[in-house]
Amino acid sequence: MEKHRVIIVEDDEITSLNLNISLQKHGYSVVAVCDNALQAKNKIAMHTPDVIIIDISLQESNDGIELAKTIKEKYDIPFIYLTSYSDDDIISQAKLTEPYGYIVKPFDLGSLHATIQMALFKYQMENERKEDINSLKVDKLNLEKLLYSKRVSDKPIVPFGKDYHLDISICETFYKGKKIKLTKKENAFLRLLVAQLGLVVSFEQAMNYVWDENGATENSVRTLVWRLRNKLEIDIIKNASGIGYYIEE
Repeated sequence: MEKHRVIIVEDDEITSLNLNISLQKHGYSVVAVCDNALQAKNKIAMHTPDVIIIDISLQESNDGIELAKTIKEKYDIPFIYLTSYSDDDIISQAKLTEPYGYIVKPFDLGSLHATIQMALFKYQMENERKEDINSLKVDKLNLEKLLYSKRVSDKPIVPFGKDYHLDISICETFYKGKKIKLTKKENAFLRLLVAQLGLVVSFEQAMNYVWDENGATENSVRTLVWRLRNKLEIDIIKNASGIGYYIEE
């Protein structure tokens, strides 16, 4: 079993000792134990642990939360809060740093291990999702190349569906020679579909290309498709249930 490397940031000597012993009993490698934020920053840079456990109220202040903010900004490392607080204001501040879990004092070994394992699993899933999204990104230059390869002879015209065509020189869509008035996002999504005729454009691809990762959701894509369908004379956009949309080649 792989030994996950942990840094403990806790200013109470007894708590940090109990944590250290408990973690080692469960097969973790404790690479550093720190009692203040400055020391923790140095040790994090030195050891690059797999997970960090941080007491929210270091030295009876919010140093734990400030340390977490630094970790979030500078390092790609999951962190878990250790707390005995139930104060709503402190918890609200802690939530803003998006921790991977909470361990409440006094802790037991089972919940400690479970919380760490869930944090590591969540972190792994997030990274895999990021990799999937990156692999699905459609580079604008590559999309133009795909469209260019679908031209009719030397004309900047890409036919699709029945009686539709895309003029790639002016980025406009036509039906039977008549221009269809589309918004910028509608036009971008249609170009994405036409560039990949016969292939499914996933929700992730659409969100990354059309919205450029600015807070779009699957419902944003569905709403866009609904508006686009209402503007097309003949509905040529097909559903790939739960995956995305496509236009038949």
